[in-house]
Amino acid sequence: MEKMKFETPDMTQMNIEKIAALFPNCITEKKDANGKITKAVNFDALKQILGDAIADGDESYEFTWVGKRDAMVEAAKPIRKTLRPCVEESVNFDTTENLYIEGDNLEALKLLQEGYLGKVKMIYIDPPYNTGNDFIYKDDFRMDSKKYDEESGAIDDEGNRMVQNSDSNGRFHSDWCSMIYSRLLLARNLLTDDGVIFISIDDNEQGNLKSLCDEVFGSANFISNFIWKSRQNKDNRNINGVSIDHEYVLVYGKRDDIRLFKGEERSGKGYSNPDNDPLGPWASANMAGIATESQRPNLHYDLINPATGINYGRPKMGWRYDRNTMSRLITEGRIIWPSDPTGRPRKKTYLNELDDNLPGFTSMVGQDIYTRNGSIEIDSLFGERLFSFPKPSQLIQPFVSQVTDVNSIVLDFFSGSATTAHAVMQLNAEDGGHRKFILVQLPEKCDESSEAAKAGYKNICEIGKERIRRAGAKILAEKQAEQQKSSEKNDLFDAQNASDNTAKTLDIGFRVLKIDDSNMKDVYYSAGEVSQQNLLDQISNIKENRTDMDLLFGCLVDWGVSLSLPIKTETIEGVTIHNVNDGDLIASFSENIPETVIRQIAAKKPLRVVFRDFSFRDAPSKINVTEIFKTLSPNTTVKVI
Repeated sequence: MEKMKFETPDMTQMNIEKIAALFPNCITEKKDANGKITKAVNFDALKQILGDAIADGDESYEFTWVGKRDAMVEAAKPIRKTLRPCVEESVNFDTTENLYIEGDNLEALKLLQEGYLGKVKMIYIDPPYNTGNDFIYKDDFRMDSKKYDEESGAIDDEGNRMVQNSDSNGRFHSDWCSMIYSRLLLARNLLTDDGVIFISIDDNEQGNLKSLCDEVFGSANFISNFIWKSRQNKDNRNINGVSIDHEYVLVYGKRDDIRLFKGEERSGKGYSNPDNDPLGPWASANMAGIATESQRPNLHYDLINPATGINYGRPKMGWRYDRNTMSRLITEGRIIWPSDPTGRPRKKTYLNELDDNLPGFTSMVGQDIYTRNGSIEIDSLFGERLFSFPKPSQLIQPFVSQVTDVNSIVLDFFSGSATTAHAVMQLNAEDGGHRKFILVQLPEKCDESSEAAKAGYKNICEIGKERIRRAGAKILAEKQAEQQKSSEKNDLFDAQNASDNTAKTLDIGFRVLKIDDSNMKDVYYSAGEVSQQNLLDQISNIKENRTDMDLLFGCLVDWGVSLSLPIKTETIEGVTIHNVNDGDLIASFSENIPETVIRQIAAKKPLRVVFRDFSFRDAPSKINVTEIFKTLSPNTTVKVI
């Protein structure tokens, strides 16, 4: 019976597997530092296959910085971490499909790799702008002391890996690039094939971020560098006399062969039907050509109204249509003839005949929406200003509307004040969608002199979670009031039922999951290397303070099962059974589980089952469990911890 590994994927080995699938003859074996035989790439063989298409030598076009290689290594490195559920801080834990993950977002992205690979439709992030006063994540890059001789204060009082990235740091831009690069590498894996990522940024790192994204997502997948006029009033502080009133939202897709934005809604402006045309509203379109007579002689001819005989001549660059096409348009009554012979005939373009592609989404975003609107949102929810420069939900909501469908997953791994959650819930309330959000935030400590600290909030996560609670309650109340008013006006159905249905269908809850060290003791990862003093640990290789729910969520992460699925806990013959989504995974961590219970679990034919080692009295009992599942549920994968 296979053991759960409780370790995030080794991205390096996954990349080697991808190379092996394309070029199996380039894969060899070697011993690692521990003497274990692992797969490796024979680059000499790979070079021979690729021929001249190799960038050798010192000169090539690339974007690089001090620490780039270490950032790549850090992104690929597996970790032994877990997600521990915190039911008491959650809202509607049993029914919600939204997640709030508290901890280092690099670790969170690694923990999400298997369960959410290729499942996230949209990512929005608002990372530190690197203004010289920002705190950025300080990852465990493997640099020697020489590279670090300018750095200090890398760990805060609570052990969070952060340093102030001041502009006096010699590696000011390099540190920021390393921080964001490793996270983007992992984030890309989570996007669906038609997924889109939005990144807010300003001039400090916009150029570097564009180069980073060109590398991570591919320059062909660049969609736009949206411009947002974030400042309403002029800034007179710049010595050069220029007021910087805008920020950017850099946008990339995962593929460049499909339309990723829905486009703006057509208003019908400019279309009318003054002559009661049976084809409906129309607008007049210019028919003048764009080619000289020598270039397109077939487009240069006199146009005559067959009904009046008036000759309108020809434009200098001819007509847009040849004689045959023009004759058809005249027969169909699509030509507008001016009464003045010196006028120019035009063509009717009908609103109902326009193609399915809507007008493009403007690259000038957030019209009349400013940073102050984000502050107003916080003020209206809390009654005081607890967060500096929050993004307004009105900026993010149109992005969500443009690129997601009603059941999409939206991820924000720099969630701050939880604006993204607010935007998703608001849009769901407006269009009846069931979009899910995943928010990730490091519990950055609130400054003791801040309004947030004075109000009793210890860290940013506490503000973000409370913002979701308050925004969700407000959105739900507004939706219920709207439906009640509508039902009373139209006398269609009972107002109370309408309110109850809204509460059931609109998901304003979230599961709080906190990143922590593995549930397992070190001995779990060193099978065959157990010394005499560790024999006692073999009795229970699980840390003492871990609950059944901790273990269950550790298994969900390890097995790549969605963390938002419904969980039903029941007791069978005194044995506690956790059933995830009616059989996606069944877990029991009880001792000495009777065979009768094992058979009842197998009879449910779950996809996956996990037990603890001490769930069985002895080795023969464990073998018997394997045989029971082979007989009753042969397609079930059974593992132990």
